[in-house]
Amino acid sequence: MVTIDTQHHAGSAAERRAQWWTPAIKARETGLIVIILTLFTVMSFISPYFLTVDNLRAMAMAFAVESIVVVGMTILLISGGIDLSVGSVTALAMVVAGWLFLNGIDPWAASAVAIAVCTCIGMFMGFLTTVVGLHHFIVSLGVMVIARGVCLLATGGRPLGLFSLPPEFKFIGQGAIYGIPLVLIIFVVVVLSFDFLLRRTTAFRKVFYTGSNPKAAAYSGIRVGRVVFATTTLCSALCGVAGVIYMARFGSAQPSFGVGMELNVIAAAVIGGASLSGGVGTIFGAILGAVLLSVVSSSLSLLNVSVYWQDIIKGSILLTAVLFDHYLVKRRR
Repeated sequence: MVTIDTQHHAGSAAERRAQWWTPAIKARETGLIVIILTLFTVMSFISPYFLTVDNLRAMAMAFAVESIVVVGMTILLISGGIDLSVGSVTALAMVVAGWLFLNGIDPWAASAVAIAVCTCIGMFMGFLTTVVGLHHFIVSLGVMVIARGVCLLATGGRPLGLFSLPPEFKFIGQGAIYGIPLVLIIFVVVVLSFDFLLRRTTAFRKVFYTGSNPKAAAYSGIRVGRVVFATTTLCSALCGVAGVIYMARFGSAQPSFGVGMELNVIAAAVIGGASLSGGVGTIFGAILGAVLLSVVSSSLSLLNVSVYWQDIIKGSILLTAVLFDHYLVKRRR
């Protein structure tokens, strides 16, 4: 009887917080759409190349694959975790699949192994955080360095040329169906699938409860450790999927790929409404954040802004989003 009352209390508390946050998240998503449309309008007047088919395609391709990782990061952030290793793990997927292919393994089997390796890395990080009790930040930082080191060690620091990849495999990253790049189709399927799961399923609703108040979630019967373990594993697995797509797209495995990706991915999620404190966020909002960063990056490039200034501007956007998130968290409390 006590357990039932506790579950009801914890669930009600989480639902009240969700109700409070829903208008704020919707307002942020609406604001992002307005900002993106404004940037499109302004840039269409400033640069004649911005609204060209080639540039729009380049922007879409730039954020589509990375947004698969953004999906995983968003769900992990909602559960209260964070992963700084996403760039290195994505590169590791490319290197593992590429190395196996060059050693005579079928590219599909090699890709499956690479995704499995990334999944195991996520499970390892999940074990260290949920069973051993280490913090996500420290664990993922260590894995980031180790994974990058493995990439450089396995390749000697040089890209692996995969020019002999079969056309049907390259089609994943380079092909199109009725003029629509397959990469974009995969991106849409992943985003819609996880957005539906996060909004509509009981299993993924536990992710919000866990990130919002782990103790209350545990008292209500939710196995918090399992939820965090699952979201950590999912994030790394999606990095593996992204790495395989990147390999097919570029026809190579680059050990230095993904340096700084964690900044873009976390920035997209936080700009889109995910809280670093956990318990809040949407896939749709995170993708809008990714789109905004892609539009900003393209705009700065067309305006011939220095690469160094681009980093400063992107960092400033992230800092602003974190400050706004901090303000909302203080209001919630």
